[in-house]
Amino acid sequence: MRIDKYLKVSRLIKRRTVANDVADAGRIVVNGKPVKASYAVKVGDEIEITFGNKPVKVRVLAVEAAPGKDVAREMYEVLEG
Repeated sequence: MRIDKYLKVSRLIKRRTVANDVADAGRIVVNGKPVKASYAVKVGDEIEITFGNKPVKVRVLAVEAAPGKDVAREMYEVLEG
């Protein structure tokens, strides 16, 4: 799954277009490397997203699309933020 879609489905970012813009601006880092919106997310990846001056770091636990918002929280675990 692309990282822009993953961020929307997991509800880390509300809209996919916003996730796409954030990725293209270089504010998403996966495993220490900046990535574009087309990056394919894998289980175990550590994603760091910079919102303003507040970074949020999460670890990917699941990649399959969750059908509801109650399950979206189980797609990742927060490491920092």
